[in-house]
Parts: sequence; C-alpha cells; structure tokens
Amino acid sequence: MDNYTFNSFTLQLEGLKVTEVSVYPVFFFFLVSYIFIIVANIAIVALIFIDSSLHQPMYLLFCNLPFNDVLGNSILIPHLLMDLLRPPSERLITYYECVAQAFTTHMFGTTSHTVLIIMAFDRYVAICNPLRYAAIMNHRMVIKLTISAWAVAFVLVGILLGLTIRLNRCRTLITNPYCDNASLFKLSCDSVVINNIYGLTFTVVLFIASIGSIVVTYTKITIVCVTSNNKSVNGKALKTCSTHLLMYLIMFASGILVIALHRVPQYSDYRKICAILFHIIPGSLNPIIYGVQSKEIQKKDNSQKSINRKKL
Repeated sequence: MDNYTFNSFTLQLEGLKVTEVSVYPVFFFFLVSYIFIIVANIAIVALIFIDSSLHQPMYLLFCNLPFNDVLGNSILIPHLLMDLLRPPSERLITYYECVAQAFTTHMFGTTSHTVLIIMAFDRYVAICNPLRYAAIMNHRMVIKLTISAWAVAFVLVGILLGLTIRLNRCRTLITNPYCDNASLFKLSCDSVVINNIYGLTFTVVLFIASIGSIVVTYTKITIVCVTSNNKSVNGKALKTCSTHLLMYLIMFASGILVIALHRVPQYSDYRKICAILFHIIPGSLNPIIYGVQSKEIQKKDNSQKSINRKKL
C-alpha cells in the first residue's frame, strides 16, 4: 500500500510484531482477558443494580468504571484479535473507524481519571463530614457527578480529536496496534504544533486535576483519621480509601508509562504492549479489587451462592 496517498480513507495498522509461534498464545491471552473483563465488570454492575441495599453513592459512582472498562476494551480488543490472525498487509481500517476508535480510546483514559476524581470527593464527604453525607451525596448529586465526569471527558477529547481531523493526511500507516490521537496526527504533513500544545496542555491539566484531588482529599482524610480515636471510623476509611487509591495508582502508572514510551521511538514495541495493557490491566483488576475489598458485595455474593446451592 502506498504510504503517501493524499487523504486516503483506508489506513493500515502496523499492529503487534509477534512470531508465528507466539501468535496463538498471544491471541488466547487477549481473548481470555477480554472475556474476563466483560463477565467480571457486567457481573459486579448487575449485582449492584439488582440489590437495593447496594444503591449507595460509593457503589453507584463505582459503576462508571466497569461501564468505561467494557466500552473501552470492546472497541479495542476484538479488532486487535482479528488483526493478530491477519498478515500485516491486510490489517486495514477505514479513516472514520480509526477516528471513532481513537475517540473511544481517549474517552476511556480520560473518564478513568474524572470518575476517580468524583469517587475521591465521595470518600472525602463520607469520612470528613459523615453527619451530612446522606444530605450531600443524595441521588441527585450522584447523577450530577456522573454526568460531569463523562461530560468533561467528552469535551476535552472532542477538542483533541477535532484538532486532528482538520489536518490533511499524506500517509496511511498507523504505527500502533490501534488508533489513537498521536497516531492519527502523525499521518499529516501539515503543522501539528497546535495539536502538540493542546495535547500536552490536556494531559497536564487532567493529571494535575486528578493528582490534586487525590492529594487534597486524602490529606484531609488522613488528618481526620489521625485526630480521631474512633477505630471503627479509621478502619472503614482505611478499607474504602485503600481500594480507591489502589485503582488510581494502577491506572495512573499505566497511563504514564504509555505517554513516556510515546516519546521514545526505539521502544515502539514496548509502547504497543503497554498501550494494550493500559486497557486490559485496569479493566481486569478494578472489579477484583472492589469486589474483594467491599464487605457488602462479598456478603451479597456469598448469600447468592448459598441460594444457588440450596436450589441445586
């Protein structure tokens, strides 16, 4: 395929470079990971929505993460699985599909941050202002926070991709296993200074907002725990906050690694693997971490298993 076709609507994905021997092990690893992500995330959301006793702000806000994980991985992994079984010359994608995939990919990463920000606010109110928690974190507030998390991500990513699709394209090779904003604007022979400036500003603002919210809320939570002699409150704070913090650190570390490797061309193969794991690892671990750490979910899961055994 000519890599210098002007504004071609058919693009070629470079994909993962795997040997013939390792194609099927890699394929089955991604397939099993995808199935687990779908089943685990849908199961935990279903459990929360079915049981009215779990209709608490903490769990309702958490439901945004499984939804985001399912959406982000469903756009990425099925296409990746098909490309693994194709020769490199047949790993094709239309320009519009590529833009949609890039939009969804960046929505996945951005929404992960914004959702964890609103979850940090919920934990702050619950621990630092428990007497007013029910009044502040009512269903209307949960809806407002959820809409805000998705709306902010939609606007930020919309501008990011809008700046890219305005560019003319003189190349057709996506040097990535899937489409993202950086891969798309690298197809252009126009100036991408504005794209780089906005992309950098977008990343810095998002990271400062998420890190800042975590630092501020957890500092205040720590102060409350240190000054409180209530072991019950401290134990609850430690349990719920450690869950939230662990999810944030996993997502943050994965994102930083992908961004850093984008700036080091000689490690492109490692970048591709890390970019895929950025979707798979949080999507696989979030339901496990939250399910294992949350007593209420464990109780409901165990009671459901007991009911099923009695039926048998």
